[in-house]
Amino acid sequence: MATDYTQTVRRSAPIEAAQENYLDLLTQQVGRAPGSVGVPTLAELGPQISDQNVLTQAAQQQAATQAGLGQLTFGAEGQVTGTGQGTGVAGYQPFLDQAAAYSGPQAFQSFMSPYQQQVINTTLQDFDTQTAQGVPQLAANAINAGAFGGGREGVASAQYASDAAQNRALLQARLLGQGFTQANVLANQGFDQQRNLASLQPSLAASGVQQLGAAGTGNLAFQQALLDAQQQQNQLAYNEPLSRIQAFGSGIASQASGSPTTTQSIGTGGGGQAVGPLSQALSAGLSAYGLGSIFGS
Repeated sequence: MATDYTQTVRRSAPIEAAQENYLDLLTQQVGRAPGSVGVPTLAELGPQISDQNVLTQAAQQQAATQAGLGQLTFGAEGQVTGTGQGTGVAGYQPFLDQAAAYSGPQAFQSFMSPYQQQVINTTLQDFDTQTAQGVPQLAANAINAGAFGGGREGVASAQYASDAAQNRALLQARLLGQGFTQANVLANQGFDQQRNLASLQPSLAASGVQQLGAAGTGNLAFQQALLDAQQQQNQLAYNEPLSRIQAFGSGIASQASGSPTTTQSIGTGGGGQAVGPLSQALSAGLSAYGLGSIFGS
């Protein structure tokens, strides 16, 4: 009766043991889910974004204040979440308001010298003194002319008083005019100064915001670099065992390709007669190594 055979090809014992060990290690590695004991979490393995820093927040607050906004509020990650009740007045607006005050018809009044009236009074008093000193001379002239007490002296005295009053009024007007002109010049200077400050203030504020923002950006880049480096370390820690297992598997594959194999045939039926080891070896075509093992046993 015909006999059926089952053939089994097997590697050497060390290779088969290494393969079994490889499968065990690979199974263990697959079971290392993120977040399990000793394994980084998904959040630690994934990308992270650095929180906003105080320097950038200060720059944002300065920009908001410059625009007339109130106190900013920030979220847990440092992002702007809202603004408080502000003045609604930009940083340069007070200088524009002051410039407007120096441009009206009454602007000169703010620049009138508080000592001007004292100067005017003193000057007029001196004028009056000089005028009074001229009256005796007028009488002496009338006496010398033989017109003392007459109509000619009266006309001369009246003319002298009129001329003195007119000169006094002109002197006072000139002093007031000088003060007014000087006050207007000072008001114009004040207007130009405030207007220039209104133009300068935004650039100065922007410069401060820019410097703070640049410092904040540099700090943010450093913080982000730290987070990226930590993420890479976590990924290396998670993948390193698998890399070693893969290297182990590659080594087994390279060794298995050159290792001897054993083909074993086992009868499965027909006559019920058992097949001896030698018959199995000869029918299966064992290698010299396999034959030596059988004969040795």
